[in-house]
Amino acid sequence: MHNPSVTIIVPCRNERSHIEAAVLSILSQQNVPGSFEIVVADGMSDDGTKEVLELIAAREPRLRIIDNPGRIVSTGLNAAIAAARGNIIIRMDAHTEYAEDYIKQCVEVLERSGADNVGGPWSAKGRSYLQKAIALAFQFPFSSGGAGSHRLDYEGEVDSVYLGCWRKAYLERLGLFDEELVRNQDDELNLRLVRSGGRLWQSPSIRSSYFPRSSLLALFRQQAQYGYWKVRVIQKHRIPASLRHLVPGGFVGAVLLLGVLLPFSKWAGLALSGLLGSYLLANVGATLVCCQSAAYWKYIPVMPSVFAAYHFGYGWGFLRGMFDFLLLKRTGGQQYRSLTR
Repeated sequence: MHNPSVTIIVPCRNERSHIEAAVLSILSQQNVPGSFEIVVADGMSDDGTKEVLELIAAREPRLRIIDNPGRIVSTGLNAAIAAARGNIIIRMDAHTEYAEDYIKQCVEVLERSGADNVGGPWSAKGRSYLQKAIALAFQFPFSSGGAGSHRLDYEGEVDSVYLGCWRKAYLERLGLFDEELVRNQDDELNLRLVRSGGRLWQSPSIRSSYFPRSSLLALFRQQAQYGYWKVRVIQKHRIPASLRHLVPGGFVGAVLLLGVLLPFSKWAGLALSGLLGSYLLANVGATLVCCQSAAYWKYIPVMPSVFAAYHFGYGWGFLRGMFDFLLLKRTGGQQYRSLTR
């Protein structure tokens, strides 16, 4: 297979427990227009991931493995795009399950919509009790501010899509992914795409299931990373992709400021009580609406904490990003990647 029409790019690092199932599921895709290849960019894994991949590649010529010395997602994506032989690029992930016609639908929607990047809804799925609660919250507008990519039945233009499918030539003209960004590299590329006159399209016919973090601490840390690197995107482009990205940082900043002023002003105490009380009421109200189906009642005890992990994690990370990128005028890069560990 010398000239595949589609290249699947998969960045990974230390994914030994997931990578074999992920690659085999991609190889089992049905009714793909033309031929396809898989390029896995391995971020110098030290847990046996690459050895697992090499065993598969020895019997499957559609799989190629390349090194990603940068070790982060953005450098891996760019390395895989550079190595791609297909004229259509589809990004896939080791922690996601795909419908058997995922590739087929991506290509068809790309052609039908005339958009520059297409994808399906960001549908979350869990295995454990807590992961299922986190997945349920993920789809609910209170956690994400009503992002279009979280609406499972929506078809039309959006400001970002999950994963993505592009023509390789378009990605090269756009400038590929920003390698300074440890997180939010897909949001930044989509913002750049829209600001240059491009279009993003979401279709529910492109089906996959994403597995979110499975603990509150891991969820808090993930959201803190998203909030932190979102500020770098804002610093770079001097505009937020959406106003919803500013709300958690403003909320957490107000809570911290009022907490500092608490010993000096009774009004600060009243304001803090009002702010936290209002948030608690909103959180409980959202929990009851989110879990109103009898099938979801069992998640009511943990849902307020799940929503809080989303909001306070993102808000705290956003404030840290404001301090580093806006106040100290840092510009990202390797020296700030310790936040992701």
